[in-house]
Amino acid sequence: MVGRPKGTPKTGGRKKGTPNKISSALKDAILEAAERAGGEDGIVGYLVVQALANPSAFMSLLGKVLPMTIADTGQNEETKIVIEERLVWPEDKNGNIIKPSWWGDDGFKMA
Repeated sequence: MVGRPKGTPKTGGRKKGTPNKISSALKDAILEAAERAGGEDGIVGYLVVQALANPSAFMSLLGKVLPMTIADTGQNEETKIVIEERLVWPEDKNGNIIKPSWWGDDGFKMA
């Protein structure tokens, strides 16, 4: 067995709750890159572009940031979860719909 004997207090090392410096620096760098890539709209602008260009990846990200809680009523009722996919175009500041370049007037166009 390696380590300190059971019941011996911990000495040395990081204090509980201290963030990892490398993880913190990487997170800051990623957020700064997204801010710059979004231009004048910042991170939101970047995320709008990614939502349109990579909807699967964006939905995965969205699923991680939205809380998913299903309450158990205790009634042994069947819970039905419906996931609906909708294509919604964002609007610019003037209310004009922003469509990606790959979307034609009649809908999706193949390259």
